[in-house]
Amino acid sequence: MDSSSDLPFLLDVHVSVSGRSPVPEKVKGRKTEWSVRPSDMANRTYNPIRAIVDSMKMEPNPDKTTIALSIGDPTLFGNLPTDPEIIQALKDALDSGKYNGYAPSIGYLSSREEVASYYHHPKAPLEAKDVILTCGCSQAIELCLTVLANPGQNILAPRPGFSPYRTLAESLGVEVKLYNLLPEKYWEIDLEQLESLIDEKTACLIVNNPSNPCGSVFSKSHLQDILAVAARKYVPILADEIYGDMVFSDTKFVPIATLSRNVPILTCGGLAKRWLVPGWRLGWIFIHDRKDIFGNEIRNGLVRLCQRIMGPCTIVQGALKSILRRTPQEFYHNTLSFLKSSADLCYEALAAIPGLRPVHSSGAMYLMVEIEMEHFPEFENDVEFTEQLFVEQSVHCLPAKCFEYPNFFRVVITVPKVMMLEACSRIQEFCEQHYHHAEGTQEECDK
Repeated sequence: MDSSSDLPFLLDVHVSVSGRSPVPEKVKGRKTEWSVRPSDMANRTYNPIRAIVDSMKMEPNPDKTTIALSIGDPTLFGNLPTDPEIIQALKDALDSGKYNGYAPSIGYLSSREEVASYYHHPKAPLEAKDVILTCGCSQAIELCLTVLANPGQNILAPRPGFSPYRTLAESLGVEVKLYNLLPEKYWEIDLEQLESLIDEKTACLIVNNPSNPCGSVFSKSHLQDILAVAARKYVPILADEIYGDMVFSDTKFVPIATLSRNVPILTCGGLAKRWLVPGWRLGWIFIHDRKDIFGNEIRNGLVRLCQRIMGPCTIVQGALKSILRRTPQEFYHNTLSFLKSSADLCYEALAAIPGLRPVHSSGAMYLMVEIEMEHFPEFENDVEFTEQLFVEQSVHCLPAKCFEYPNFFRVVITVPKVMMLEACSRIQEFCEQHYHHAEGTQEECDK
């Protein structure tokens, strides 16, 4: 007999007072099967644009080339290249071999100094300590929301507005309250409605100027009115000014921080639009807090949040000094001249189409167009209208449902002039085919 058979097999040994062998209990804390689920944050994350566009399930007209008036990327068609000086700055930074390692999480001190100097204003002074570099403007917005708002609080965001505001806030468990922009007032804020939304749980007010998707630019007096509401209600402002340098010649952009006496402001911006390099992913946050309301807590909070990752691309940071100092003014002038010309052309063409009512653009890269739905009864909403426009004419515009606003669509004005003219011609053909005189209108009575 094998001596090993006399040894007890430990896994089979049980102690039973009753004389019966008990059923072994599950070991506490030990999984008994696979169970891998997405986090609450992942489940709360929702991008309206992707959800709406992906659900449209449409194919363009195969007999017509597709014209995309839907993508806010100025580099898409190649007609708006960045300046050679900007490209050379990046090459020089790469060739120097100085920027291949990790940088401080908030960006190189020298790079922050350059940005502070470039955007310094006597009424909104900046030092390097007031600048945090980020991975694009979107991350700047995310960091600001994260440092200002806790789950269960709320923020105020514009309608129509940039959809990632909702995406980022709700993923953090923060409620989004939407205040209205008024098309009849060139998209100014409905200040009375805005103020009615503010309560003790309001963590911040987002002000997007110039606007995506509206292309509007707020006047100095309107910005002062906005600040007055924020001051009365003790609500800090998150200013999304990524398009602040893209304002047409007949309009003046005023950074909201230059008008603030006592409202603390976190301003977000970046290289993407003014320098036409959205893929380089370099943004920034400016901390404007002249009354020291944020104190060290918000500043330190932003630094700690930045330490979750290692900051934006070091090569682009290394190129910042040359980009900011050497880019010729002619480059900026030519970009803005093109955008203004395109906005004017698009507005005039669409305004002549029965059933459409465009709102003039003064900046950024967009123009919003109202659909007079009573003249297009076969379509229930802007989603169906733009979907069928794509199917018949291969012109792709985003329905304003993507921006929380009904019965409008957004046009991107960065496309080449010939393409814009062709797109407007196709939109006109589409509208003429589907337009119906509404009952009781003058046109009907004149028949």
